[in-house]
Amino acid sequence: MTAVSTPPTSSSVTPRQVWLRARGVLLAVLLLVVAGIALAATRSGDQHGRLDPRSADRYGSKAIAELLKDHGISVRVVTTLQDATSATGSDTTLLVTAPNLLTPHQQTTLRAATAAASGRTVLLGARSASLGTLAPGVRSEPSASVVTRPPGCSMAEARRAGAVETGGIRYASNGVDAIACYPAAGLPSVLLLRQPTAGDTVLLGSPDLLYNERLAHQGNASLALQLLGSRPHLVWYLPSLSDPSAARTPGDGTTNGDMVDGERSFIELIPSGWLWGTLQLALAAVLAAIWRARRLGPLVTERLPVAIRASESTEGRARLNRKANARDRAAASLRRATRTRVAPLVGVSPRDAHSPAVLLPALSARLPRGHGVTNDLLFGPAPAEDAALVFLADQLDSLEREVRTS
Repeated sequence: MTAVSTPPTSSSVTPRQVWLRARGVLLAVLLLVVAGIALAATRSGDQHGRLDPRSADRYGSKAIAELLKDHGISVRVVTTLQDATSATGSDTTLLVTAPNLLTPHQQTTLRAATAAASGRTVLLGARSASLGTLAPGVRSEPSASVVTRPPGCSMAEARRAGAVETGGIRYASNGVDAIACYPAAGLPSVLLLRQPTAGDTVLLGSPDLLYNERLAHQGNASLALQLLGSRPHLVWYLPSLSDPSAARTPGDGTTNGDMVDGERSFIELIPSGWLWGTLQLALAAVLAAIWRARRLGPLVTERLPVAIRASESTEGRARLNRKANARDRAAASLRRATRTRVAPLVGVSPRDAHSPAVLLPALSARLPRGHGVTNDLLFGPAPAEDAALVFLADQLDSLEREVRTS
């Protein structure tokens, strides 16, 4: 005997249909993957990150690093606190690109190492989170825009460089020996702290003059060369969150699992602008949904473009109910249809067809004696399994036949 293949039903999907539906999505994903690989391959050469002396992009600092090397200054890039502190010395300038990322423990360790080395420390964009430890006696003030400003001070490096593009964080010093330069609204954006026994510290309110795209503007290159090239060696410290020293230790202020002094939660680290932006986007999405919903208007009936046989529609709805295990909905539909059909046969109006108090007595009076129509048959609970649902459908069919023939 030869096996006869069963033809696919109206709800079956052929492999060709699956391919036709999914090929657009697969093509888009493939293009994204190829574009990502190509972009990563083309951008992985000279780009390492913002203020990285190995990066040649617009926000990198490779240009100033090469100028320093041309002037005989050695440039060493470090990413851990241990490497930064071990490289300090009286003949070394330590540049800290992100002092605000350092934990209190890291700040204390770095301050002790630089004070003992008596070299120069340059801090970029330092705020209150780091100034208290790395530059005692200095506080940060609201930032100013980065524009070309004259030196406005007696510092030799600034006078030789002339006008420079500065701004960003402004500083105020109390009771410390400092030279304030490049003032913005009365407060300096560049501050030199002179400490004869612990070296000196330079605070730059903005790192913009070290960017590749800005180095050739005004006196940016001159000031950068003088501030970073005052010693034979330059250690370029790029703080990293993966630095082991960033982890909490028993001696860094942690007590019984509490948060270290000065540390902030994840929500507090999110800039306020992002929170307001998210709220505005959510509000815009709600308004857009309301707007689109009003444009849709009320539901209207529409003639189908093709004629569908009742058997196909019934089969499709039954498959959907079976897939969703909606026995309650299927049973309710069967009972409602039976009540609607038998009510006119026993003299019950369509309005009372679904009232047990009216329909059941009328059915009992129409059917022969001994045939008790129970409430569970027409108004009972949903079947617990598929077999019970099939049995209910058979009982309803039998009831309707008896009503019609009685």
